Amino acid sequence: MEKPRQGFAGLWNISFGFFGIQIGFALQNANMSRVFQSLGSNIDDLSALWIAAPLTGLLVQPVIGHLSDRTWLGRLGRRRPYFLLGAIFAAIALIAMPGSDALLMAALLLWMLDASLNISMEPFRAFVGDMLRKDQHVAGYAVQTAFIGAGAVVGSLFPYLLDHLGVANVAPAGRVPDTVRYSFWAGGVALLAAVLWTVLTTREYAPAQMRAFAGGDEAIVAPDLAGRSILPCFAWMGAGAVVALMVDHMAMQKEVYLLGALLAGYGLASLAAILLARAGRADSMLAHIVGDVAGMPPIMRRLAVIQFFSWSALFIMWIHTTPVVAQYMFGSADPASAAYQAGGNWVGVLFSVYNGVAAVAALTLLPWVSRRLGQARTHALCLMAGAAGFGSFLLLRDPHWLLLSEVGIGIAWASILAMPYAMLASSLPAAKIGVYMGLFNIFVVVPQLLVATAMGSIMKAFFPGDPIWTMAFAAATLMVAALASLRIRA
Repeated sequence: MEKPRQGFAGLWNISFGFFGIQIGFALQNANMSRVFQSLGSNIDDLSALWIAAPLTGLLVQPVIGHLSDRTWLGRLGRRRPYFLLGAIFAAIALIAMPGSDALLMAALLLWMLDASLNISMEPFRAFVGDMLRKDQHVAGYAVQTAFIGAGAVVGSLFPYLLDHLGVANVAPAGRVPDTVRYSFWAGGVALLAAVLWTVLTTREYAPAQMRAFAGGDEAIVAPDLAGRSILPCFAWMGAGAVVALMVDHMAMQKEVYLLGALLAGYGLASLAAILLARAGRADSMLAHIVGDVAGMPPIMRRLAVIQFFSWSALFIMWIHTTPVVAQYMFGSADPASAAYQAGGNWVGVLFSVYNGVAAVAALTLLPWVSRRLGQARTHALCLMAGAAGFGSFLLLRDPHWLLLSEVGIGIAWASILAMPYAMLASSLPAAKIGVYMGLFNIFVVVPQLLVATAMGSIMKAFFPGDPIWTMAFAAATLMVAALASLRIRA
């Protein structure tokens, strides 16, 4: 039994909610460094303040994926309850964020915002696999990428457009400019409205229908952990302890402790899962998630390496583009200055360009090139275009020329959002597509945590006060990802 083929309206409705979610992400990515610095943060502390975003994704997405695979709330369905819940809390966080008058409050709201966006976002990835036939997966993720790009354009341009409409773009020290305040408020409303559109215009297939589409009863089987050795668990915990000792002995930034805690935490979680399985509780959520990490399909392991290096570059960009552009292209590193705030607005324009390019490339360039070169080679080519875009930041000083840099970055962004998921989706069991999509996000989040914890130490040690070199790191990691892509046969 085959799923019905979706027309353009169906593809639109399935992914339109992602348009609103990406407005939220775009406002966060383009403006949070600006918000933090406006509230008094030093540039070297930005990575630490951004830790909340990837950490919440690491914790939330596998859990939400596991739960959504097992949820059925009648007419509301399997994935849509999570779309709606996340959108409501994300809208609240966006509306409250500009009223922050202290760094701690802003950091807590960033945590709430990112957790809520992740609650909504993760099931959207699985939703495409649920609703579409395998021969429509590429089209489904391409349309989703187009909405991601379009939403990011809108979110990124809000402050720039408001500035040109006469809204105040400079605020006293310790306050956020009105352009940013109004942008966050409008973004909260737009996010909730877009997600409601998908919730109200789609109807999910019932569990019995999904089993029929899969060719029979595809029950969720508990992984076999009871016979697994516990020695690797202690190795992970030991690795975490070593990292913690290195922080003290090598005078690294304190945020690196988080990396050690994550390594030790995974070892502890694995140990707990094995002990639960041995006690006859192999069907627990922890046992399922830990077992599914070990049971990832081979192509997912290969794609994980590519994702790791790709998202390292992206997180460097989101954290450091504003300070780089303001200091080197607009001549000011002082967040209270008009030049710095003008640089912040221009970063919104730059981000809108790369997202706009991604929206167009996802629907035109990627399908055309992939039919000729294959998905993996297409992905490698697009990542090299992104590396060239990041590398050009070291050479250019006219902010307008950076628009050309963003074209290369936008092509890479389109491919990062579409190609790995298209290559992966057809190889996943239907009964576990939610949890595997959530686990795939680990390889999006871990590099962000490494950037957030280690980049500050690297910059302080080798390039103090010279953030332009973060763009060289971004270019190098995309080149590594491109080379890794050539190892995949797809």
